[in-house]
Amino acid sequence: MLKRHAHAACTALAAAGLLLAGTGGATADPAPAVPSAAATLRTADAAPELLAAMQRDLGLTPTQAKARLAHEAEAGATAARLRDRLGAAFAGAWVDGADAAVLTVATTRAADTAAIRATGARAKLVTRTLADLDGARAALDRAAGPATPVRYVDPRSNTLVVEEAEAGAAARLLAATGTDAALVTVVRTAEAPRPLYDLRGGDAYYMNGSGRCSVGFPVTKGTVNGFATAGHCGRAGTSTTGFNQVAQGSFQASVFPGNDMAWVAANANWSSTPYVKGSGGANVQVAGSVLQPVGASVCRSGSTTGWHCGTIQQHNTSVTYPEGTISGVTRTTVCAEPGDSGGSYISGSQAQGVTSGGSGNCSSGGTTFFQPLNPILSAYGLTLKVSGSDPGPGPGPGEPEPGGTWKAGTVYAAGATVTHGGSTYRCIQGHQAQTGWEPPNVPALWQRV
Repeated sequence: MLKRHAHAACTALAAAGLLLAGTGGATADPAPAVPSAAATLRTADAAPELLAAMQRDLGLTPTQAKARLAHEAEAGATAARLRDRLGAAFAGAWVDGADAAVLTVATTRAADTAAIRATGARAKLVTRTLADLDGARAALDRAAGPATPVRYVDPRSNTLVVEEAEAGAAARLLAATGTDAALVTVVRTAEAPRPLYDLRGGDAYYMNGSGRCSVGFPVTKGTVNGFATAGHCGRAGTSTTGFNQVAQGSFQASVFPGNDMAWVAANANWSSTPYVKGSGGANVQVAGSVLQPVGASVCRSGSTTGWHCGTIQQHNTSVTYPEGTISGVTRTTVCAEPGDSGGSYISGSQAQGVTSGGSGNCSSGGTTFFQPLNPILSAYGLTLKVSGSDPGPGPGPGEPEPGGTWKAGTVYAAGATVTHGGSTYRCIQGHQAQTGWEPPNVPALWQRV
């Protein structure tokens, strides 16, 4: 069981155990406190509208909703550290329970289970690594068609799931690609995912005066304001008008299929804000872009159906729409309808991605997919607009001034290494760096090596 206070308690114990070398056994000055993952991701600042939607859509009490965000943040950091430690044996991680207090980490190496349990997580020994299953999924992607519209790795079952829209379609795909059927679980589906065409974050915008989509996340590029959205909403050069039908800007770049990403540069009449449109039009603050783990809660804002919540089912999913295959999207239980495309997915205060497509609706339920935001920021050199953050402690007496290769505004993927203040750090959770998130200040995001 991962509890909100666990990281802070460990930090305090570690600081209390430090002694100065030499005679007298004098204690050293306490090590500067570092924030827990929940503090880094500011889960305590979650907007009331977000908490209310979580209660409505996930069946939570107010206490469970608040606890869930804190537990998800700590679980994400713990899973990231274990993924870094386990290396090739890592086979996935997920959270369970109404308040997400239970983290499970899977490994193919029995010797790892004690180290996993030592963190407070449950250990699950499996036969296939995450890398092996992702490799098999990539092979299927190259041959998949509308009859097998969705493929994803399910860490809970340690299998590759293939959804088929007609009997025998999955078997034909496996035979065509030479994929071992023992790796695969086949699920029959009557739903056909499609981009949600015609469709602050979540506000409406219109393309060339006709079709409608939703703003993803406000961004800047240098002095230019704009927003990230879905690639299928428009191509480079497509003009946009805002929710008020006032001239807004134009698409600068767009990719679809393959991925589903784009960004729009706005004219001088529009300013980027660090908000997503929540329930009743209230502003929900965006504080960063740390992708949350499987099982975590996530809420979506869109111009057709407004504000809805659910959970993250799988990352790195592949979906075949009639227009072609997109890879690397995240599968969720959040509902959506046409017009919600491009809109914002947010977990607590952390931007997750932009609505790509899905099936079902917000009356009967469904499945949706979002394009993760960090790859959009990285591909186009964009900076996510975030609410103010604590700049963190400065260097202490005798400590070197910070320096090195770490740089605010850079999108770092898990595994990236930087230097800062004379030390080397490895990224354990992908995010866009910002002032206050220097590596020594955020152990939820960086591991010193």
